Amino acid sequence: MCNRAERGDTQKVLNLFGARRGARFNEGPLETHPAQPGTVVRLEDGERVLEQMTWGFPLVQKSKRTGQALKPKPVNNARFDKLGSYWKRWATNPRNRCLIPTARYAEAVGETGRMTETWLSVKDQPIFAWAGLWDNSAEWEGVYTGVMTGNAPELIDIHDRSPVILDPKDWDTWLHAPLDDLYQFDRPYPADRMIVQHTDAPWYRKKGSGPSGSMLL
Repeated sequence: MCNRAERGDTQKVLNLFGARRGARFNEGPLETHPAQPGTVVRLEDGERVLEQMTWGFPLVQKSKRTGQALKPKPVNNARFDKLGSYWKRWATNPRNRCLIPTARYAEAVGETGRMTETWLSVKDQPIFAWAGLWDNSAEWEGVYTGVMTGNAPELIDIHDRSPVILDPKDWDTWLHAPLDDLYQFDRPYPADRMIVQHTDAPWYRKKGSGPSGSMLL
């Protein structure tokens, strides 16, 4: 489950996606964590705009002891096989789809308590598009989540899931097509097109990145 990503240089993103800065765009940090600001490309009146939103749809749960609402948890990853059920409200409406500009993303690898960062990127796309969904929420205003699919067999040792990576020729399909046409993207991205960078950096939850327990639904 992806909980850490970098978007790439802003001007390069604008040029690559043919987008303009939206009303909600602020520069912000390049590295994104759940419940913190991230960047998406969405359609506004048929035009691509680059906007800053919170990474993760807020999921409000109630305390089993008191019955009171708890602090929302960010659902930062959406399972592709639930686009027709849990996520149908957003997935069926092209207005609620977006592209998440991504230079690389990280996974935690290793034994519990001793996990380290492993970064993944695409060889022929210094900045690629990760398929996403977005909405306006009462809790955090603009929010988005990244759609996940199964990982390539060669990369299962890193994680069994990976972001849905879209080639440029498929961007318009994701942003415009009916839901049934999107299932062609529910497949592992080829491992031979990926760059895997293992590091010794300890995996940690960034301070201030919101409640623990970011989620995949």
